[in-house]
Amino acid sequence: MTEHAVLEGAEVVEYNAVQSRASKRSEQDMKITVLEKSEDILTMRVEGVRPGLINALRRIIISETPSMAIEEVVILENQSPLFDEIIAHRLGLVPLKTNYDTYVPSSECTCEGAGCHLCQAGFTMEVEAPEDGYLATTGDLKPQDPETVPVSDKIPIAKMAKGQRIVVEAYARLGIGLDHAKWQPVSTIAYKMIPHVEVDTKKCDGCKECVNACFRQVFEMQNDKAVVVDEMNCTLCNLCVEACDVQAIKVTYDENSFIVTIESTGAAPPEQIFEKGLDVFRKKYEDLIKLLPGRAPKPVAKPKAKPKAKPKPKITAKVPTKKTTTATKKTKAKTKTTSKSKTPKTK
Repeated sequence: MTEHAVLEGAEVVEYNAVQSRASKRSEQDMKITVLEKSEDILTMRVEGVRPGLINALRRIIISETPSMAIEEVVILENQSPLFDEIIAHRLGLVPLKTNYDTYVPSSECTCEGAGCHLCQAGFTMEVEAPEDGYLATTGDLKPQDPETVPVSDKIPIAKMAKGQRIVVEAYARLGIGLDHAKWQPVSTIAYKMIPHVEVDTKKCDGCKECVNACFRQVFEMQNDKAVVVDEMNCTLCNLCVEACDVQAIKVTYDENSFIVTIESTGAAPPEQIFEKGLDVFRKKYEDLIKLLPGRAPKPVAKPKAKPKAKPKPKITAKVPTKKTTTATKKTKAKTKTTSKSKTPKTK
């Protein structure tokens, strides 16, 4: 998959999704239209994809998109009626704000999982109940990183009587929902195929049965005829088709278009979770391609060197061979004689 863009407002964002290799690597455009966006909910219309692709993305966002959660709890003092394990379990399920630019998974950290400021965020809590008792909540957690905090400060942890104390230390890390549900960044992500509802006004007799049968208020009576007023609200239940005796209603759907709804736990904005899921999807796709036989990139063959041309013989003037040989011998002889000459011995 190619690089994707950031979703902003109600923009229409174009994506290029690679189809299966059975289709000779042909490409099609994946068109995404943001229908509704709030702090924790994102509703999109996705067109140009197959059901398998959109379902794979849904599963990846649930189980393999990381988020922060408390992994380790040190109970220093607990006088509340709850066991230590119950308090640790409650703290672990508290959704935390996740900053993907600050932390890395402990498996990828340079500390090799020992715990440092790059892969771990710390919390402390020390509370003592006054005379009228006290309800310890996530608001009592004191974070070391002001950006990594519980999504709400009103989540209850333990109810204490007069004089009871709780002192704990907690450490949060990045994880994925495949390991534990506390790391799931979404409370729900669902999709449905885009419905198409048609009413044949020539057949419609104005019995209102379809209006009464539809609990999603898709139809409305106008001029004694049933009219579709909210087609996108249809759930494809076909109750209207069954209620119509004259068969004036036809409900179909588009197999390559979907309505996708993402609801975040508050760990991160839903559009950021969607983009992070696409990153994980793309990495899995690339890893799969590398494992396929014959799909690994082949080394570039070096061009063969051309044979060197033989150097042309140099043309020189010919000298008589005998004279050259004789001169050479005389020179050698002189050199030999000179080198072996000895000084006369003195008596």
